[in-house]
Amino acid sequence: MTDIPWWRGAVIYQIYPRSFQDSNGDGVGDLPGIIERLDYVAGLGVDAIWVSPFFKSPMADFGYDVSDYRAVDPMFGTLADFDRLVAEAHRRGLRVMIDQVMSHTSAEHPWFRESRESRDNPKSDWYVWADPREDGSPPNNWQSLFGGPAWRWEPRRRQYYLHNFLDSQPDLSFHNPQVPGIVLENLRFWLERGIDGVRLDAINFCYHDRLLRDNPAKPERERSGRGFSPDNPYAYQYHWYNNTQPENVVFLEQIRRLLDAYPGTAALGEISSEDSLATMAEYVGEGRLHMAYSFELLTERFSAAHIRGTVEALQRHMPLGWPCWTISNHDVARVLTRWGGSNGSPRLATLLSAMVCSLRGSVCVYQGEELGLPEAGVPFEALRDPFGIAFWPNFKGRDGCRTPMPWRDSPDGDFSVAAPWLPIPPEHLVLAVSRQDADPASPLNGFRRFLRWRHDQPALRWGEIRFISLSEPLLAFTRCLGGQTRLAVFNLSHKDERTRLPVLSRAQPLEEHGLPPARIDGEALHLPAYGALFASVD
Repeated sequence: MTDIPWWRGAVIYQIYPRSFQDSNGDGVGDLPGIIERLDYVAGLGVDAIWVSPFFKSPMADFGYDVSDYRAVDPMFGTLADFDRLVAEAHRRGLRVMIDQVMSHTSAEHPWFRESRESRDNPKSDWYVWADPREDGSPPNNWQSLFGGPAWRWEPRRRQYYLHNFLDSQPDLSFHNPQVPGIVLENLRFWLERGIDGVRLDAINFCYHDRLLRDNPAKPERERSGRGFSPDNPYAYQYHWYNNTQPENVVFLEQIRRLLDAYPGTAALGEISSEDSLATMAEYVGEGRLHMAYSFELLTERFSAAHIRGTVEALQRHMPLGWPCWTISNHDVARVLTRWGGSNGSPRLATLLSAMVCSLRGSVCVYQGEELGLPEAGVPFEALRDPFGIAFWPNFKGRDGCRTPMPWRDSPDGDFSVAAPWLPIPPEHLVLAVSRQDADPASPLNGFRRFLRWRHDQPALRWGEIRFISLSEPLLAFTRCLGGQTRLAVFNLSHKDERTRLPVLSRAQPLEEHGLPPARIDGEALHLPAYGALFASVD
């Protein structure tokens, strides 16, 4: 198996720098803080870290509005700190992936400052500018993901500029041939510093429809899913023209050629389109991205049928490409609350980690999921997320999943000696690393045990997947590679479950994974609440 690329079947641990560890006492996490905690990360058994944006930024969207792609924001440290992070991660056997935000910049970026000044300066067409309609209104009906029109008026040019996200995040115009080239040179800068891969933010948003055609209206019954609330006007349209344009594929091939010049590097694309699974299939594969993920498992929908249906649908679209799965990240409510409700069990946290790490593909695990953290309740006066502030109280934004890591059961969580940028809720402190370390039955130790066991299961890391039909709430499949077949059955319920499964007559239970054990009685399977069966099949 030594010729399998490192990223295939990898478990990638996402670090949100602001909330991981503060080293200088300003209440905000930073790169030296990440270095301080690398032994902890390596001890989880993960293969790589993905570090969310740490680039120079006015922080309107907490780093996803970049004002200098080749500089570390002083809030997070220095380039020397980043180089040391890469070296220290590599010393512990961890690969390093970083975010690249390509589709848009900050409004404070020098490129945009120049572009907005006039219609004839050297960077005048580096962004998406459009004349108003005769009545002065925006050129079309496109909506921003953060609510409201995706166009803002610029009086210096007497034109509108496009912003698919905040109005402080103007969209670059990739139809200008200079733009893809300079964006790729920014990526090369970090490749030269030794990174092992990139997570490409909103990568299907790079190109827009040249004709600026209106998006068609979406029926009310379809205005949900993919993380968009029907309270948000973004949900009212089919987004056929403001993203996912055919020209984007050519740009992905340019990215791949650049990465191929740095052997061992990989690209993970974030996809959010009208048919994300089809877009993933188009974007992943020979000469394009190495892997991609979408939001199908980041919604509130939780059932064995939904998980199976999502994976099988992607298999049909993409029989040869390699997916990446994630059930939590910095943009959605934590999975224990989203799928487990207000009183999600710690045993559910362990089960969900094992389940997602058993699917065919690579996996992104968001910091704190190994602790079984629930979504934090952040009062309105403490909110920092502009998305949540705009949509309060129907939608409370993304701050609830971004609160600092609780390292110790103490008022500051051992995160910072200063007041943290977001409050650490009391319900997180009782789940602190220091408490869970000492408890063999904790989600943290369950996560560690499972990843250690998974490491020696080639079929779970790289094998083909085939689902077995069982009634809710049971999810079952086999993973096969060479002569090794592993059967996996998960009870997604808080109640004990029993089922019959003919394959059990040929199955030998494997119990080193550390989840609540199942019991086999002939062809009958007894699964405890939030329990799982892993078995070797002859």
